[in-house]
Amino acid sequence: MYRIPPARLASTALALVLAAAAAGCKTTRSSDPTQAYAMAAAPRSDADWRRDAEAYGQRYRADQRDPEAVIRYAQALRAIGQRTQAAAVLEQASIHNPNNAALLGAYGRALADNGNHAQALEVLNRAHSPDQPDWRVLSVQGAVLDQLGRPEEARRYYESALRIAPDEPSVLSNLGLSYALSKDLVKAESTLRRAVDHPGANPRARQNLALVVGLRGRFDEAEKIARADLPPEEAAANVAYLRKMLAEQNTWKKLGKKG
Repeated sequence: MYRIPPARLASTALALVLAAAAAGCKTTRSSDPTQAYAMAAAPRSDADWRRDAEAYGQRYRADQRDPEAVIRYAQALRAIGQRTQAAAVLEQASIHNPNNAALLGAYGRALADNGNHAQALEVLNRAHSPDQPDWRVLSVQGAVLDQLGRPEEARRYYESALRIAPDEPSVLSNLGLSYALSKDLVKAESTLRRAVDHPGANPRARQNLALVVGLRGRFDEAEKIARADLPPEEAAANVAYLRKMLAEQNTWKKLGKKG
C-alpha cells in the first residue's frame, strides 16, 4: 500500500504552516518541494525503486548518453533518497544532450528537489518552448516559484498547464497547495477537492486535501480523508502531529479570516 511517512507529511505541513503564519510574502522552503507539489506517478514500493536503480544504473554505466537510461536511473535515485547523485547524473547527461526536453525537465525537477530553485527555473525554461509547452514542466515551474515566494506568478503557470490539461489532478493539487501557502485555505480546499474528485486523482492529492482540512481545524474530517490511503494508526498520528504543531505555533490567530 502507498504510504506517506509521518515525517514527510510533517515536513510538508511545516512548510505550509510557516508560510501561512508568516507576515507578508516570504520564501518558504521545504526539504522536497516536488513532494508537496505533486507530479505523481503510480505508487511504487522502495524495493521497486531500488530494483530500477540497479537495472537502469547498469544501462547508464554502459552508455551515459542514453537519455532514457539517464532519466530512469535518476528517477530511481531520487525515489530512494539519493537526490544529489540524481542531479549530478542528469547534469552530465544534459551537457551531452542540451536540446533533449525530457532530460532537461527531469534535471530541472532534480534541481528543485535539492533546493536549487533559481537554477531549476533556468533549466525548466529550456525544457519546452512557447509553441510546444509541456503542462508537466509548467506545473513544476509553478511549484518552484511558490517555493521562491512568488505565488501570483506561480499560478499563471498552473493556469497555463490547466489550459493544456484541463482538470489534471496533479496540477490542481499543486494549485491548491499554492493557495494554502498564501493563507487562502478556502480556495485551497475547494481546489484540492476538485483534484480529489477527478477519476485520475492519486493518494497524494487526497493527503494534500487532508492536510488543508486539518489546517482549517477540522481534524476528524482530515483523519477520515487520510484513512482512504493510510492505515488508521498512521492517519491518526499524522493528524495528531498537525494538531500539536498548530497549537504550539498559535497558527489559527495568525491565519486570520482567510482560514
